[in-house]
Amino acid sequence: METKLTVYFDDPFWVGVFERIEDGKLSVCKVTFGAEPKDYEVWEFVLKHYYELKFSSAVETGSRSAADNPKRRQRNARKQLEHSGVGTKSQQALQMQLEQNKQERKVKSREQKLAEEERLFALKQQKKKEKHKGR
Repeated sequence: METKLTVYFDDPFWVGVFERIEDGKLSVCKVTFGAEPKDYEVWEFVLKHYYELKFSSAVETGSRSAADNPKRRQRNARKQLEHSGVGTKSQQALQMQLEQNKQERKVKSREQKLAEEERLFALKQQKKKEKHKGR
């Protein structure tokens, strides 16, 4: 299992994106830090809250071949440091997670609305019966 954390500034907040590759599948989780986090704050967050993170459903990812040439590895590392943000697959996974959360919220709010309507209906029926008894 390979895990990667990218912290970048997404105006107006600092955001961290956890990317987890397991069995060739990519899962992503986005965390908003607020103010610019110090290194020790990020490390503390990872230690305390990593297992509480809700990762997106897995997305198929292509396999990467590691470069054997140390100069090429160094060049690739420098390019990754210059490049801010997250990869396309990660963005797709985050978008899927947002859509799933949206669907869950819709279902939950619909259930709450129906329960509230039923409660109000029952209350009206009870009041109607109370009025009728009072003749």
